[in-house]
This record gives sequence, C-alpha cells and structure tokens, in this order.
Amino acid sequence: MLKTNAAGQPRFDTGLVWFRRDLRASDNAALHQALAQCAHVHAVFVLDTDILDPLPRRDRRVDFILGSLHDLDQALRALSGLPEAGLIVRHGHAADQVHALAQEIGAQAVFANHDDEPAAIERDNRVRTLLAQNGQDFFTFKDHVVFERQEVLTQSGTPYGVFTPYKNAWLKKLQPAEHLAAWPCTGLAGRLAARPGGMREPPPTAQAIGFAPSNLADLPVVCGAAGAQQALADFLNRIDRYEDTRNFPAVKGPSYLSVHLRFGTVSIRELARLAHARMQQGSAGAAVWLAELIWRDFYHQILYHHPRVVADAFKPDYDHIAWESGTAAQALFQAWCDGKTGYPLVDAAMAQINQTGYMHNRLRMVVASFLVKDLGIDWRWGERYFAQHLIDFDLAANNGGWQWASSSGCDAQPYFRIFNPISQSEKFDPQGKFIRRYQPQLAEMPERWIHAPWQAPPMVLQAAGVRLGQNQALPIVDHAVAREATLARYAVVKKAGP
Repeated sequence: MLKTNAAGQPRFDTGLVWFRRDLRASDNAALHQALAQCAHVHAVFVLDTDILDPLPRRDRRVDFILGSLHDLDQALRALSGLPEAGLIVRHGHAADQVHALAQEIGAQAVFANHDDEPAAIERDNRVRTLLAQNGQDFFTFKDHVVFERQEVLTQSGTPYGVFTPYKNAWLKKLQPAEHLAAWPCTGLAGRLAARPGGMREPPPTAQAIGFAPSNLADLPVVCGAAGAQQALADFLNRIDRYEDTRNFPAVKGPSYLSVHLRFGTVSIRELARLAHARMQQGSAGAAVWLAELIWRDFYHQILYHHPRVVADAFKPDYDHIAWESGTAAQALFQAWCDGKTGYPLVDAAMAQINQTGYMHNRLRMVVASFLVKDLGIDWRWGERYFAQHLIDFDLAANNGGWQWASSSGCDAQPYFRIFNPISQSEKFDPQGKFIRRYQPQLAEMPERWIHAPWQAPPMVLQAAGVRLGQNQALPIVDHAVAREATLARYAVVKKAGP
C-alpha cells in the first residue's frame, strides 16, 4: 500500500484515477488510494475504441456503460461537493487517451484497479511505459475479486486447477475484517478537483460514439451503483432460498447482480461480506451463493495463470477433438443461435439471450452442452456468441463456463456427462412456464407434451395450434444418436481421463 510522506502530507499534488471495470464511487481501491496520495484528484473513463470498434452497432453493454457513467459522474460530484468536479470521459485508444490526459492536467501519478485479462495487461504495460517516459507513476490495485493472482495457492506454491480444494483454501484464508473491509472514499473526498474548462461535458450518448440505442431501457436493468443497490436489496430478501430456487428459470431465484459485478457498479467485497455473514448465521442459500462468488475468483486466477485458455483448451488433449465443420456445421450452429433446434428449453434459452442479453445460469449449461455434445460444435463458437450477446459477459467466467461444459477446462464435468435437453426441461421447467414465455407458439401445449412437442399426438398439436416444421421447429438432431456420436468423438481424450 502506498503511504503519505513523513509529514503526513499527500505524496503527489495531482493524480488521475482511471475507472475501468469499477464504475462506482464507493469502496473503490484505486479511488481510495488516489484520494489518500494526492492533493488534487481527477477521474477519467475511456470509451476504448479497441474494445468498442469490433462490437455490433447496437449493443446493450454500451448503453449500460453509458448509463453507469452518468451515475458515476453524479456520485463523484456529490462526493466532492463541487458541481465542476465529476468524470472526464474520453473516446479513443485507452493507453493514448490516459497518457495524453495525464499530461494535460499535470498528473504525477495515475491510479487504477487491476484487470488481468491478457489484452488489458498489454494495455496497462503500454500505459506504464508511456507515463514513465514523462516521469509519471502508474499504480494498480486489487479490487475486482477477493483473492487474486498468487494469493491462494496449493501447499506446493502452484495455482489450483480444481475448484473444491481452491474453495476450501479460499475460505480458510479469509479474514473478513481484513479481506472484505471497504475502501473508504468519503473522508478525503474534498480532494476531488474541479474538471478543467472544456472537460465538463456529461458522458456522451450512444449515437455520439457511433452506436444506435439498444432495447436496454425496456428491460428490468437499472444502470450504475444505484441500480446495483436496488438489485442487492431485492436479492437479500431472497438469498436464504437461493439454494432451492437458483436452478429454475421461471422462478425469481438469481441475484441478477452479474452485470453489476462485471462492470464494478457493486463491490465484490460488499457482496462477499454479506454472503459470508449470512452463511455464518446458518443460511444454506447464502453459502451456495458465496461458493459461486468463489467460482468467480477461481476463474479469474485461472485466466491470470493460464492466459492460453483464451484460445486453447485448458486440457491440451481436448484440442485434438475433431469438431463438426463445413456448411452442415454452420447450419446447425445457426439453428442454435436462432433458437430453432426444435428442443423447447434450448430454444427458449436462446430467445432469452437474443431478446434480453441475459441467460439464466442453468440454461447456460444446458445450451452449451447441447451445442458441444449434441451438435458436435467447437465450444469456441458458442463462447464467441455469448461474448457478443451477454450483457454480463466476463472473459474469465465465460471461458471457464464453456470449457466446463465441453469437459476441456479445469475441474470440468466428465466428457461422458451429456445433458439430456428433454429431462433438463422436465426437471427445471416442469410446468413449461419459461418455455411458454419465450416460445409463445407452445403456450397452449399441455405440460405433458411441451418439453418434446414432436412426441405429442396430432390432435394435441392441432388443439394447441402447433404445426411441426412450420411454427415449431422439428428437432435438428436425435439426442440418443448424438450422445453416441459424442462418446465416439471424445474417444481421443479417454486416455487423459475424465
């Protein structure tokens, strides 16, 4: 941790705090450190063209970010008590923009929180080099996870590759008063400086940076830290039932905080602190949810220690699998993307992501298993599709989840475990409520037949208005046949074990 000088005065006259995936003005490590070390603090967020340019011109994440920037700008001004303070927003290559702004405001140091994605590490190395050329410092801090990098290792000093022992070590290491304490940002908030003239514009609109508005405003998502606190307050009323409700997509079971964790509009320390305390009081639901937060730390340390997983299987033998290819594979993949596989739960899940940018976690596993093990499609295709469409897309978790489903990742399901899309539907959407919501052509189907409508008698189909091959797709693959094909496909890795 940085320290003030011997006289207790700030170490720097002017500092710049660079917000990235931490869009909140409370319990923020970099903001705290900047306020502690600098007499005058400016704040910046860069709409990074390296990230934005490849995106479709209508993207819910862009709208969420812009809405959260407005919330952050207001929070910084309220914190400082100065209307002229607030967030400086730049648009361009992040490294160049941060370097240029640091020169313009005369900052002696830039403060930011860690981002351990490979591209982000390269970007930060470039920023560090550019700043060093002018004698400016660049400091980064842990903020996005509870434990990172080298903090939780095996007894032999190596990274964990299996979750359960990692979780046990994580819980053993945890000292809530130390590891989950908030970084205060109010006591020295008077050091937030007025923005220079010409830098006081509000965050831009989507159109101003080349995007069309998405349908985010029509969805039950509230941007920014204010939205995160609303979602958290709602979830805390349900957390004790989480273990019983989390797997049923028609039930309000999830926390719906994943997008806020992704963009840092809520502090992971706050969430883990609340979950851990509730677990200590005997809440089974809180214990399960805390374990999922630990999974998040686990996947982030996997990405940090094994950046090759971005392109390759964590288990190298699984890169020898011969996936389907050519026009037939492309047609199968497109049917999956469009929710036209003929399997109602799979298609409803794909409709959910396409319409809302969100997918229930149980369904993420179902559709991933279907793509990889029913259709024989390379997991990377599905991973890319989720990366394009999920509003809560996080590289570490998305990569970890897809490699888990394909059995190629760390602590993944065995290759011979293949979800049956019909039994998954019967178990987790027994009345077909979720299916009826996202597959309205099946709304009148009886419960008995809604999970596999092609098996229904003709009179049942007629009464429900379902026309197979017309308004309801026929199955594009027979699950039993596909299962045998998958076992044969994975024979190349049998010698590596499950």
